[in-house]
Amino acid sequence: MEAGKKRIWIRGQYVEVTDEVYMAYTQGDRKMRYFENDLKTERFVLGKEGQMVRVIPSREDSLDRLMDENAQQFPNEESVENTVLHKLEVDKLHTALAMLTPEEQALIQALFFEEKTERQYAEELGVYRNAIHVRKTKTLKKLKKLLE
Repeated sequence: MEAGKKRIWIRGQYVEVTDEVYMAYTQGDRKMRYFENDLKTERFVLGKEGQMVRVIPSREDSLDRLMDENAQQFPNEESVENTVLHKLEVDKLHTALAMLTPEEQALIQALFFEEKTERQYAEELGVYRNAIHVRKTKTLKKLKKLLE
């Protein structure tokens, strides 16, 4: 090898390059290793007798490490997208409920919001439970069509 020429390993073979190219390559390679490895791993500082003096933590947190340590800042918080979609669905439901007749609205209110049974609501109105069930089925079909 001539003076002033260096060799670098590229794609499975050595290539002769000038000192300038060699320096640029090694600096770029070192910088790449710094970002890929050094920032992501913690390092240990050892004392004279080989004992660990301190730990220098990594400067980058990976998603895997955060999930392993369960260190997510807001683990139970819904995404903004899900919140907006839920709000739109609720608004659409309230609009559809407003289009029902007062009797149908009262039925939905009693059975789904006040959580009364069909039997309890039938006793309140003085009708058979089966009549309430038939009304509920018809009202839910109507509500489904309004929501489509």
